[in-house]
Amino acid sequence: MSGFPSSHAPWLVLHDVTVIRGMRLVLDGTSLALSAGEALLLTGPNGSGKSTLLRVLAGLCPLQGGRLTMGGRDGHDPEQALDIAYLGHADALKPGLTLRENLTLEARLFGSDMERALNALDLLDLADLPARLLSAGQKRRGALARILLRHARLWLLDEPSLGLDQRAIARLGTLMAAHRAAGGMIVATTHVPLPLPDARSLALNPSESLS
Repeated sequence: MSGFPSSHAPWLVLHDVTVIRGMRLVLDGTSLALSAGEALLLTGPNGSGKSTLLRVLAGLCPLQGGRLTMGGRDGHDPEQALDIAYLGHADALKPGLTLRENLTLEARLFGSDMERALNALDLLDLADLPARLLSAGQKRRGALARILLRHARLWLLDEPSLGLDQRAIARLGTLMAAHRAAGGMIVATTHVPLPLPDARSLALNPSESLS
């Protein structure tokens, strides 16, 4: 894996962010900073804003207050999308297409080696099966293969181990370690232990509805 330019200064900075959704204060004065090679685990009960915070970092959720910067630039600049790989709860695979067909556009856009990505997730033998025939864990690995194809500096992973067995989780740990070693960064939500040694944690708490 090729490396990313590194600096001691934080590349990702979220400062005093407020997010309101459906008359509910989801994030209130939330701040974080992440430098090359670092990982951050978002923890907290359901409804505490973990997935919303990931969507904020991905540029998919507007802010009602605060500031997001990446590499010293506005984090919602469309060009920053090239530095981000986002994995949500949905695996985003079209059921009628094979796994290989589902990933072709990403591979072409980013000039990536699809065979290498499939092999990294132990998916080569399944690459030509329609996605509808894959198990939940196999689909999740397919979604993770798409993350590899983007060659993005920042990985945003919402429950990445969902549906994975222990062997697949170990593979995920190897991939995350390689990404960090190359200067990449990871922000992940989780309810279970993830193979992310030395990761920092940010605990979120549910917010009140607005009156």
